[in-house]
Amino acid sequence: MYQWYPGHMAKTKRLIEENLKIVDVVYELLDARIPKSSRNPLIDDLVKNKKRIILLNKSDLADLEVNKMWNDYFNLKGHVSLNINSLDSRCIQSIYELTLKECSDIIDKKRQKGIKAKLRAMIVGIPNVGKSTLINSLTKTKNAKTGNKPGVTKSKQWIKTPYFDLLDTPGILWPKFEDEHVGIMLALTSAIKDELLNHEELAYSLLDILKINYPELLMKRYKLEDIGKDVFKLLTDIGKSRGCLSSGGIVDTERAAKIIIDDFRAGKIGKISLERPD
Repeated sequence: MYQWYPGHMAKTKRLIEENLKIVDVVYELLDARIPKSSRNPLIDDLVKNKKRIILLNKSDLADLEVNKMWNDYFNLKGHVSLNINSLDSRCIQSIYELTLKECSDIIDKKRQKGIKAKLRAMIVGIPNVGKSTLINSLTKTKNAKTGNKPGVTKSKQWIKTPYFDLLDTPGILWPKFEDEHVGIMLALTSAIKDELLNHEELAYSLLDILKINYPELLMKRYKLEDIGKDVFKLLTDIGKSRGCLSSGGIVDTERAAKIIIDDFRAGKIGKISLERPD
């Protein structure tokens, strides 16, 4: 079990609670590759009955068929979801159109009261799920700092976009992970720091999923004739294929593990979803 709750994350929880009353809609940003593990269970309690749109970011890196399965899953749960790539301008237009549709009643009420102000939205999500990149695409500027390390956004900030006024909040993780799977999924997608978990153990967990769901992609990427059942042998075979050899011809499994993890994160193995709906 992994436990942490840095002070700034407790502060973020308070910020969300305090500002919900002044926003019209909440965007919950998830990683399309791990929608289950990238959902903070605290968000449901915080957001409650506020209008919410679930944005499945990095959907371009995920399995297209599994993306559809997640859309159906959230729909059955009563949530509206949209597959996006925060770098794609077409997705920004889709977000705007969906927001207008979902908030049509709010817009009508504002018009009846003579209010011309734009909609106010709040964006929430765990660290490094792509909030800052999405905001920069919405504003067509670089107002929000971005980076490939978790915890880039440190405080709330109101941001003007051509579509709506947007409140950004720092990423919020939950106090503890009872399920080791969640910690592994977050580490594989860079939501938590690599140093918290062993690279080889992470690679074994990744390979366990890939050899079941995406064996052809593995074989093609690493020029393997077969993948077998033993993930340790699979890791060493990939290490040999990639020339990860130390003195004496022994495979450097740590180096091989990092290559596999980096390839997955960059989408070089293929479009992969690590989680599917229950």
